[in-house]
Amino acid sequence: MTESLAGKRICVTGGAGFLGRRVCAELGKCGADDPFVPRSSEFDLTQPGDVVRVFEQARPDVIIHLAAEVGGIGANRASPGRFFYANMAMGLNLIEEARRRGVEKFVQVGTVCAYPEDCEVPFREESLWDGFPEETNAPYGVAKRALGVMLAGYKQQYGLNGVCLLPVNLYGPGDSFDPKTSHVIPALIRKFCDAVDAAARSEAGSTSVTLWGSGEVSREFLYVDDAAKAIVLATAMLDDPQPINLGTGCEITIADLAAQVARICGYTGEIVWDATQPSGQPRRRLDTSKAASLLSWRAETDFEIGLRTTIEWWRSQRRQMSGVVS
Repeated sequence: MTESLAGKRICVTGGAGFLGRRVCAELGKCGADDPFVPRSSEFDLTQPGDVVRVFEQARPDVIIHLAAEVGGIGANRASPGRFFYANMAMGLNLIEEARRRGVEKFVQVGTVCAYPEDCEVPFREESLWDGFPEETNAPYGVAKRALGVMLAGYKQQYGLNGVCLLPVNLYGPGDSFDPKTSHVIPALIRKFCDAVDAAARSEAGSTSVTLWGSGEVSREFLYVDDAAKAIVLATAMLDDPQPINLGTGCEITIADLAAQVARICGYTGEIVWDATQPSGQPRRRLDTSKAASLLSWRAETDFEIGLRTTIEWWRSQRRQMSGVVS
C-alpha cells in the first residue's frame, strides 16, 4: 500500500526526534529513501524565512509535519504561551508555504490533547469540537486542533491534499527522559529505576516514590513503532484532512500503570500520591475504528512487551552515561 511513496521527495519535520526517526525508517522500507530532515540548529520553523529555506532545499512532494514543542503536565504548566505560539506558528508557516509551492500532500500529526476535557469515552473524531481541552494542556491542544481546521480550509479553497492524525500518548525506546519535559511513562521509569538504585546503595532498604495526582485518571498509550507505521500508511493512502485517531483502544489508570512499571523495574518500595498536584484529563481512550477501516491498521505491540523494551533501553542508556558495564 505504500509503493506510491517510492521516489517521492519527502520532508519530515521533527525527523531527528523520537517519532521522526521511526517514520524515516518506515519511509525507507517503502522506497522513499533519504527524506529531508530540517534540523532545529539550522532552521527555526516558527520563522517564515527559515521555512522558505526548507522548501528551497528540500523541494518536497510531501510534507510530514512531526516537529512540536511538547512535554508532560509540568512542561505545559510552565510554558503554555510558548507551546501555543511555537506549535501554531510552525504549522501556519509550513501549510501556507506548502500551498504556495503546490506540494502534493501535507500530513499534520496532531494530538489526543486536542479533545475536550469531558469528551465522551471512547473519543470519536466527530467529538473533537464538543468542548474545550483540559486546562493543563489546552494551549498546546488548541494549536494542534486549529491546524486541522486550516488544512480542511486549504483543501476546500486551494485543493491542498491534507492528512490529519490524532495519536494518543506515545512511548518507547528513544523517548525523552528529561524530568522537566518527559511524559508519564518515561517519568515513571526514571523515578522507579532511580529508586531501585537508591535502595541498593542504602542499608535502610527500599525508598518511597512520590507521584503527581491521585492515580485514578486513565490514559491510553501507543508504541512508537506502531505509530510510525500508521503515519506512513496514512501518507500513502489518504488525501482528506478528516481527523483520524491512532491508538490501541485500551486505557489504564495511572495507578495501575505505576504498579506495572514498578514491578518490571524491580521496585518494591512505597508509592505515595500527591493529590495537590494536577492529574490532567480524567480519562483518555480512543475509538480507533476509522483507522482500521481506512488504513487497515491496528496497533500490534503488546503493552507489557513495549514497557519492558523501553525500560531495558533506558537502563542501557544509564549504563552508557555512567560508564558502568553490567
